[in-house]
Amino acid sequence: MKIALFSDIHANLPALEAFFADVEKQKPDAIYCLGDLVGYNIWPNEVIDEIRKRGIPCIAGNYDFGIGRHSDDCGCAYKTDEEKALGKISIAYTNEVVKDEQRAYLRTLPAHIRLEFQLNNDKLNVLFVHGSPRKVNEYLFEDRDEKSLLRIMEQADADVMCFGHTHQPYHRILPAEITEDTHYRHAINIGSVGKPKDKDPRGGYVLLHINEDSSIKNKDSVKVEFIRFDYDIEKAAKAVEDSPLPNEYANMLRNG
Repeated sequence: MKIALFSDIHANLPALEAFFADVEKQKPDAIYCLGDLVGYNIWPNEVIDEIRKRGIPCIAGNYDFGIGRHSDDCGCAYKTDEEKALGKISIAYTNEVVKDEQRAYLRTLPAHIRLEFQLNNDKLNVLFVHGSPRKVNEYLFEDRDEKSLLRIMEQADADVMCFGHTHQPYHRILPAEITEDTHYRHAINIGSVGKPKDKDPRGGYVLLHINEDSSIKNKDSVKVEFIRFDYDIEKAAKAVEDSPLPNEYANMLRNG
């Protein structure tokens, strides 16, 4: 089974449209969205409508959670006073433009999606979250201590855990312990469609390959393919500059 996973569109309609065109060529068996449909750009309603129109299962990101409840807190971990000030403009703008029907959709999105495979007498649990299983806005960066990441996955009973939120893609394989019967777990950050933060401004998503031989005992039997695609970055950046949103968000799109 080939599963397409995408996340963190952040109201970037040109990026989402390019993603749909690209993922269609991949012919996935299933497709899931890991949240943060809104914020930082001018098309929150249009992005929500595109997801709904296609019937794509989606979980709530931290921004979706906040906007769904008309909150002035997006759960974002801004580090400086300047970032906080810019963030307040973004969430106020998004709350202003999101319509009632789309807000109601955000409010009812689930926190997690879990898939359970039965393969080769093995159970393979796949968990989709936005930040982490513990908190929608917890950041799981690539340099997270192995014991900490492993503990999070064990507590969530996740053999494969896919998430977004940091906008920085990676795949880490974690053995519980090195023995002849090692249990391998896969932590996969799927990156961002509409607001990458890894110095590559192209949109990104993941193809997760689960096949008949996939097993918790074989670290190479779960394959992860990172896809990058081009989109009209300047159109998205110009939309920010022509709106009440801070121009800094346009530069972030251009620079990744």
